[in-house]
Amino acid sequence: MEGDEEEDYMSDLFLKQDVRPGLPMVRRVKEAIQKEEKQKEANEKNRQKSIKEEEKERRDLVLKSALGNENKGFALLQKMGYKSGQALGKSGEGIVEPIPLNIKTGRSGLGHEELKKRKAEEKLENYRQKLHIKKQANEQAADQFRIRFKTKQEERKMEGDLRKSQRACQQLDMQKDIDVPKETWFWIEPEEDKKDEEDKEDECTSSDLSVSEKLHILTAYLREEHFYCIWCGTTYEDSEDLSSNCPGDSAADHD
Repeated sequence: MEGDEEEDYMSDLFLKQDVRPGLPMVRRVKEAIQKEEKQKEANEKNRQKSIKEEEKERRDLVLKSALGNENKGFALLQKMGYKSGQALGKSGEGIVEPIPLNIKTGRSGLGHEELKKRKAEEKLENYRQKLHIKKQANEQAADQFRIRFKTKQEERKMEGDLRKSQRACQQLDMQKDIDVPKETWFWIEPEEDKKDEEDKEDECTSSDLSVSEKLHILTAYLREEHFYCIWCGTTYEDSEDLSSNCPGDSAADHD
C-alpha cells in the first residue's frame, strides 16, 4: 500500500526543510509554551468564580454606569433643573461625579484599618528614632576617638619637647660648670644609671608632676637661667633680647 511505502528522502519535501542545528529544539519549546498558555486561558475561562468575585464584578459594573432616570435621586435633581454632567451648587462650583463608595470587604471591625495604620506609623517612628539614636551614638564615639587621638598626639609632642629641653638644659648647665641639675629630672639620665621598671614607676608616682607641668617648669628655668628658648632653638644675649625677639614661652606662641 501507498501508506506503507517508505518516503523518498531525496524528494523536494525533505530537501526544502530547514535542518539547521537547534531549530527543532527551539520550535518544540515555543510550541510547549504556547500550549501551556492556551491551557491556562482555558482553565481561567472554565474556573467557577467565587461569590465575592461575582459580587465585585456586579458592583464595579453598576458603579461604572451613569445614573439614569430610573434613579429617584437623579430624577428629583432633574426636576429642579439639574442637567447631566453639570456641577452641583448654585454657582456650579460643586462636585460633578457622585462621592465614591468605600466598600468594606473584610471581616474586621470598624476602625480596624485606622488602628493598623496608626500602629504602622508608630512602628516607623520608633524605627526612625532608633536610627537617630544610633547615628548620634556613632557620632559621639567618633568625636571621642578624635579627642583621644588628639590628646595622645599632644602628649607625645610634649614628651618630645620635654626630652629636648632636658638635653638642652644638661648641655647649657655643663657649659656653666654646673655638675648637678637643679632637679633630678632636669637632665636625661644616662643608660647605665637608669633603674628597672618598678623603680621608675615608683619615682613617677612620687613626683606628682605631669609632663606638661615639668615642661613648663623646665622651659621657664632655661629662659631665666640661660636665656634659651627650645622652640626658637636660640640662646639670646639677655632677658631683654629674649623678651623682644622670642614670640612667647609656649609652643602655641610659636605656631
